[in-house]
Amino acid sequence: MSRPRIVIVGAGFAGYRAARVLSRLTRHKADITLLNPTDYFLYLPLLPQVAAGILEPRRVTVSLTGTLPDVRLVLGEADAVDLDGHTVRYTGPEGDGGTLPFDRLILAAGSVNKLLPIPGVAEHAHGFRGLPEALYLRDHVTRQMELAAAADDPASCAERCTFVVVGAGYTGTEVAAQGKLFTDSQVRRRPLRAGMRPRWLLLDIAERVLPELDETLSRTADRVLRQRGVEVRMGTSVKEATHRGVLLTDGEFVDTRTLVWCVGVRPDPLAESLELPLEKGRLLVDPYLQVPGRPGLFAAGDAAAVPDLEKPGAYTPMTAQHAWRQGKAVAHNVAASLGLGERRAYRHRDLGFVVDLGGVKAAANPLGIPLSGVAAGAVTRGYHLAAMPGNRVRVAADWLLDAVLPRQAVQLGLVRSWSVPLDTASPELARVPGGPEKARAANPGPAGGSRAGEGAEPADAIRDADAGKHAEPPGPLKEPDLIQDADAAKHAEPPGPVKEPDLIQDADAAKHAEPPGPVKEPDLIQDADAAQHAEPPGPVKQPDLAQAPERTPGAASSDAPAVHKHRPRDPSTLAPPEPGSPASSEGDS
Repeated sequence: MSRPRIVIVGAGFAGYRAARVLSRLTRHKADITLLNPTDYFLYLPLLPQVAAGILEPRRVTVSLTGTLPDVRLVLGEADAVDLDGHTVRYTGPEGDGGTLPFDRLILAAGSVNKLLPIPGVAEHAHGFRGLPEALYLRDHVTRQMELAAAADDPASCAERCTFVVVGAGYTGTEVAAQGKLFTDSQVRRRPLRAGMRPRWLLLDIAERVLPELDETLSRTADRVLRQRGVEVRMGTSVKEATHRGVLLTDGEFVDTRTLVWCVGVRPDPLAESLELPLEKGRLLVDPYLQVPGRPGLFAAGDAAAVPDLEKPGAYTPMTAQHAWRQGKAVAHNVAASLGLGERRAYRHRDLGFVVDLGGVKAAANPLGIPLSGVAAGAVTRGYHLAAMPGNRVRVAADWLLDAVLPRQAVQLGLVRSWSVPLDTASPELARVPGGPEKARAANPGPAGGSRAGEGAEPADAIRDADAGKHAEPPGPLKEPDLIQDADAAKHAEPPGPVKEPDLIQDADAAKHAEPPGPVKEPDLIQDADAAQHAEPPGPVKQPDLAQAPERTPGAASSDAPAVHKHRPRDPSTLAPPEPGSPASSEGDS
């Protein structure tokens, strides 16, 4: 008899914990497969310290294959789930597709950046949900400070050293707190113009900082931020964003080159594609984290609306603490469905919250005891070391080095602005030219049961002024050649006197293709073998490809970024949140 097949979609807090607990409970009595875009688990609460140059990027990542030896890792993004056929269709990192059969499915796909219908935000803001976004922000802030220090124009210096963070939840508060320390350390080594200092603004429509926490923690965080020089503006948000600044809801225009979007998250649209009952985009489950009416389907983390048994009628919030605990609970319940143990209803008891404010400052209330200052900082870092499933010694070593050595403020240039757009379904992945997004856009697959809207854009969007610097200038043509590979673009021959060029689909064909003859409309050479053995074009009047686009000198390079897939926005998240509503994310502590 074959072993049952368990597929887990997503390796966030819920998915990673579920895989680890299931591998221990089943003890080789089931085949466990983990589908995830990356080969690591990301410890999100420490991401602001990566952006601030305190921790190296690998410190907040934990190898999946190294810590889950009995779990099969499949790299890819889930595109569709066939509940009746018990299969998951996915796209791999190089654009190749695949299908995973399952007997039990755990949906732990997590969440993505929440967007609001504010003009210019999608084009000029950047989120803070993945490692590429943190690396980009560190480089971007460093670059702006270096350009500000070298600027002769006071206005240019002021706008470059002004940074706007929208969202005063966990993530936004920690980004502003850590960012102010980071820029202040750079100014000490390379001062700005006389009388100028880095300016950080923290905006939120809520009435106070950290609105989802108790007022004691909120007051502590607010006091530390203001003492540090952060402009905390509650009841204020962004009305419009441009490449030169943001217009606030109070009418003020702030000149800036940096807009960090931390207003919260929305559930991964994969849950919506299942066409099952939802609660604000989250898949409705019972207290055992099982979808009613679907015996083999479970969900946990940000993708699941889990009943809060401590607050009847409510659902657990989208936080890392709940996702981590739900991962353990869903693992026990999946094992129980296979006859291994008993089912457990998900219950929780808050052990307290911690907010790292940089340096030795923090706000914490372990076991309900409010703390601030050095004591809160020690508790906060101790909590993170205990919660991390790996890299504890390396993280502690980086903290020690940061305490005794100056931070290194250098640009690595690894992540460009266009590779981390705000409106992305995969914040954990940086876009690359010619990446799998192009294949998914060209072959979106069947409409039923998959994410809609993928590959909908006809061209890549340049997200801000920095991206514009690195983009290739547009040529004078109206219809560019269709060159499907970066290598083909490098080796393609210059355009001949023909009006309609060959359509070369392959880099090898580009290398060996014969030069165009004097014909007006050439043949379509489809691959490298055809290019080698094809007869020279005759004096035909009707070409093989009647609709080949015209090629004109100055055509845009095929190295331009590929079209990135876009998942549908949850209509319920388009309206601005009510004042005081939480804007937390999975990964907040």
